[in-house]
Amino acid sequence: MKVVAFVGPSGTGKSFRAIGVAHDHHCDGIIDDGLLIEGTKILAGTSAKTEQNKVQAVKRAIFMEKDHCREVRSALAGSDIQTLLVIGTSDKMVGTICKRLQIPAPSETVYIQDVSTTREMKKARETRIKEGKHVVPVPTIELKPHLSGVLVDLPHRLFSRNRKHQALPEKSIVRPAFSYYGKITVSDYVVSDIVRIVVKKNKEVDRITSIKVRRPSDTSKGMTIYLEIILFFGAPIYEVVKSLQTRIKLKVEGMTSMPVKNIDVSIRSLTVRPPDLPKHLQEAAAGGEGDAKEEPGA
Repeated sequence: MKVVAFVGPSGTGKSFRAIGVAHDHHCDGIIDDGLLIEGTKILAGTSAKTEQNKVQAVKRAIFMEKDHCREVRSALAGSDIQTLLVIGTSDKMVGTICKRLQIPAPSETVYIQDVSTTREMKKARETRIKEGKHVVPVPTIELKPHLSGVLVDLPHRLFSRNRKHQALPEKSIVRPAFSYYGKITVSDYVVSDIVRIVVKKNKEVDRITSIKVRRPSDTSKGMTIYLEIILFFGAPIYEVVKSLQTRIKLKVEGMTSMPVKNIDVSIRSLTVRPPDLPKHLQEAAAGGEGDAKEEPGA
């Protein structure tokens, strides 16, 4: 199977242009926002536009749900699709989708700037922001069972008099629920709390002394997390650090849908592990053996 990537920032009109790009590059299938589309039919998947918030929509679009991913993989394997157009907001997103669906990496990439003018992209973004309208590259009759209640307009080309595009499939315009909620952001405090929970579960760590989160202006490049900790003496430092890095990346990306580029772990010092005794016995030992013996005769 040949894979063609179609990449552009969110809201610049990728789904609107998808059918034309697929036609020009002889793609007989499209992956867009969690759906597998062949011609005018939805073969498998669930649209990200059915989700109630933007975070869940992103997870749906990159096939993070195992059942969803398995369904689309199975449909792809049983289809006659030879060339697949995969739509994403970045090269990394397309790569993630290809990896999850177990399909080849793109052999060719088309960027939205190649097929759309700056003015057209600006207009598409304004429509997305002001009116909450999203395009799905399938006819309304096919889309309605999947997105009942959120259809906005009839297919774009239904009343078109331009005969040149008669052979191309239609597209529908919808308004997802998450469009009404505005922009959703995840605070650095949320990321820090996730890190604390992960670190707390590691028995080799005494405590955290510092957590810092740094995010670039281009969020698709991924955040960097700086973690400073104190370990118990005798802990296998390399294994503990690698385990923390792996688990923090997994949990932060899984819970926030934001990419993590680096996790820098600094070991500030080592401390002696306290004896494994109940608290009241530790207090008694700290107070002296003589005091503990005098209590029964008091």
